[in-house]
Amino acid sequence: MTGADLTAATPAEGWDVRDSLSHLAGSDVEATLSLTDPEGFLAKLPVIAQDIEGFLTGQLTERRGLSPQALVDSWQMTFDAMLAAFDRVDPAAKLPWYGPPMSPASFATARLMEYWAHGQDIADALGVTRTPTARLRHICHLGYRTRGFAFVNRGLEPPTSDVRLELTAPDGTTWAYGESATDTVTGPALDFCLLVTQRRHRDDLSLVASGAAAGEWLAIAQCFAGPPGPGRSPR
Repeated sequence: MTGADLTAATPAEGWDVRDSLSHLAGSDVEATLSLTDPEGFLAKLPVIAQDIEGFLTGQLTERRGLSPQALVDSWQMTFDAMLAAFDRVDPAAKLPWYGPPMSPASFATARLMEYWAHGQDIADALGVTRTPTARLRHICHLGYRTRGFAFVNRGLEPPTSDVRLELTAPDGTTWAYGESATDTVTGPALDFCLLVTQRRHRDDLSLVASGAAAGEWLAIAQCFAGPPGPGRSPR
């Protein structure tokens, strides 16, 4: 990253590559606080909630004066601190975050998802194509588990029926969720990950929804915490 154009614009409106890196670094700091001092994180949460946009902007501006090498070094330090905190946390703990509290395993999955999502923005900005791997399964799992959250987050009644999700993995095998459901979503696992992280518009993806419940979900799918995302325009 120190040799890349950190000023290249990403698909996230108003954000360049540097901003994406700064956000990841800042979020790692907050994640470490949740892991090591949950009460301290909860004490900050009401203040953050009052001005979430201002909080996010602060993550970016406090690092804009750093050189590319200093930014990457700072980011590596915050990332290492977060990993060390994951090593020490009680596996049975419930950790506060910007959405519902999570187990450490779910929290780690959420961090992986955010790295992958912002990494997609950076890859798009720099014209890089990433090769999908089996680790997409973590994001697919999170995307499926957060179906109800996507509705509640928009003030909508959460669904009572399930949706069967059948995804084609990078190696050609099938990942399936919701075994007893009649409404279905099928397509590539990569496309599902791009949808639930809101990195691509549904019209640009090869996902097929069968049934009203499946269609309603894909229209608002969101696996990340925070207010409803604006999504991306069709390409």
